[in-house]
Amino acid sequence: MQIDFTNLKYLENGNPKQQKVFQLLNQFQIFEKLKSFHPILVGTIPINIDTENSDLDIICEFQDENNFKEIIQSLFENYKNFKIKETNKFSEKAIVSSFEMEGFQFEIFGQKIPTVQQFGYLHMLVEARILQEKGEDFRQKVIDLKKKGLKTEPAFAKLLNIEGDPFQELLKY
Repeated sequence: MQIDFTNLKYLENGNPKQQKVFQLLNQFQIFEKLKSFHPILVGTIPINIDTENSDLDIICEFQDENNFKEIIQSLFENYKNFKIKETNKFSEKAIVSSFEMEGFQFEIFGQKIPTVQQFGYLHMLVEARILQEKGEDFRQKVIDLKKKGLKTEPAFAKLLNIEGDPFQELLKY
């Protein structure tokens, strides 16, 4: 069954953590506030391979980076450990903000790329498909590797015997 990750409704009937995330996002109207940036929750929580330390990764798209920064700052600067920075370590300049809310670590990531074309979303789709194909035993092995310190993509690459850059090669899988 293919999940529509662009609609948060899938979280409502997910595992207990996913349900809690659904309630939190709705209670604080996070996606409503970010609506003009086409937000998508990506990462490990949507595909049920999160660990205790997993954060909520929300990707966004923007046309005007200064406007995006101003809005993110005005919405979230009063939350614990708020930070915002620019980075060029991705194919396109990105604005990354982080903060804590209700016991969860948030990361809001914005680029001038449509969210459905960003690496975070594309990786999650590939990983979700692999998890569906490989089953529960494989999912547990990914989680175990993550608990030992591996990031998600390298964990998948290791289990699938993928050579080279796991971030690039996983997209080809």
